Amino acid sequence: QVQLAESGGGLVQAGGSLRLSCAASGITFSITDMGWYRQAPGKQREWVATIRTSGYTTYAESVKGRFTISRDNAKNIVHLQMNSLKPEDTAVYYCKPTSPYYARNWGQGTQVTVSS
Repeated sequence: QVQLAESGGGLVQAGGSLRLSCAASGITFSITDMGWYRQAPGKQREWVATIRTSGYTTYAESVKGRFTISRDNAKNIVHLQMNSLKPEDTAVYYCKPTSPYYARNWGQGTQVTVSS
C-alpha cells in the first residue's frame, strides 16, 4: 500500500523559508520519479516540481529559482526547500510519484501559509 506523509509546513512571513519533507512507503522509491504539488484555496491542484530518479529536476515557472526539490533514496524521502516565499505560495503541499499509475495516491498534505 502506497503511503505518503508530508510534513514541515507552517506559517511564515513573506521572504521567509520552509523545508518540506515527504516520507514515502509502499513503492520502490529509488526507481520512482517524485513530484511536489500544491492546492491553494479555491484553486485547482497544480504541479510545483519534479525530481527524476537520475536527480534531474524541473520546476513550475512560478517557483523557479526559489524552490529546490531533492531526494534521499536511503531514507525514501523527498524534500522541497522553499525560499523567498510569497503570499501566493500559500497552499496545501503534497508529494506523489509522478507516474499516472499513482494518480490516486495522495497524502494528507502539509499547510503552508505565507503572510504579507
